[in-house]
Amino acid sequence: MDQQENLESLHIRLAELRMEHRDLDEIISQLHANPYQNQLQLQRLKKRKLRLKDMIKRIESLLIPDMDA
Repeated sequence: MDQQENLESLHIRLAELRMEHRDLDEIISQLHANPYQNQLQLQRLKKRKLRLKDMIKRIESLLIPDMDA
């Protein structure tokens, strides 16, 4: 796999992670609106959302070109 293909796959993965992060945000908002929400499920979704955020940041940092100081 050449560098261009690697960059393209990173951009695709980044888009997928951002979409999943947005979806989780909507689900979490809906669960907050429900007074009978499942706290354990809500906690797990929030942890998953944080992991996704970390993965997004990691990929974003890989896509930033190195600059000489």
